[in-house]
Amino acid sequence: MDQQLAEQLRIWAKHYNNRELFLQNDPIQVPNRYRNGKLQDLEISAFLTAYLSFGNRKQIVKTALRLDEMMHHQPLQYLLFGQWKQDFSSNDATSFYRTVNHRAMNAIFARLCDIYKNFENMEEALQSVTPQFDEFAPFHKLCHLFGVSDKSPQKKLNMFLRWMVRTDGIVDFGVWRSFSPTQLLIPLDTHVAQMAFKLGLVPSRTYSLNTAKTITDSLSEAFPGDPCLGDFALFGYGVENN
Repeated sequence: MDQQLAEQLRIWAKHYNNRELFLQNDPIQVPNRYRNGKLQDLEISAFLTAYLSFGNRKQIVKTALRLDEMMHHQPLQYLLFGQWKQDFSSNDATSFYRTVNHRAMNAIFARLCDIYKNFENMEEALQSVTPQFDEFAPFHKLCHLFGVSDKSPQKKLNMFLRWMVRTDGIVDFGVWRSFSPTQLLIPLDTHVAQMAFKLGLVPSRTYSLNTAKTITDSLSEAFPGDPCLGDFALFGYGVENN
């Protein structure tokens, strides 16, 4: 990466990695309500918000806020007391948000419930996952924990990990300290893929795990030790100038 591009990316990242600016429109505003509360409430709210994060950002925020109301702003209590079994029946195939139906939400809550009945928090649950992965360990561990493929880019899971692991505390929470920002993988969405292609970071807009890895590796040149800081540059600038 040439120095001019690296400097431009750093300028964009500094501009968009701004709590007041970013939280106005981004789904992270919902779990941000728990930034100074219980770790478990923050984890649950952040994971569920990330799980619903596809499509129009305003609709994502609206749905995540509706879910937060359903949980009476007490995610851990709602989870462990089992109210979700009534709100999200395992037999209900009607939509909760776009292609996510009530049955799918039931399955997510069931998995979360199992995690918090067996571990103090989700970070502890991830630490228990074996085998011990090297490159992008948090990503592989989280995929394993929730039984999804780690052969696809899994944008939503990597966004959740960015929120929990990045440590500058401006927009992201940085509350998981057993993992390093160097282990994160870029959350690959349409805006990131398009901007990375326009800037020559990747040869195509292909939505694949390899593309996410290539972008992450390139960003590590501009942001040593914290490649996903570059997510603010690519995503923020991409959204604003789409």
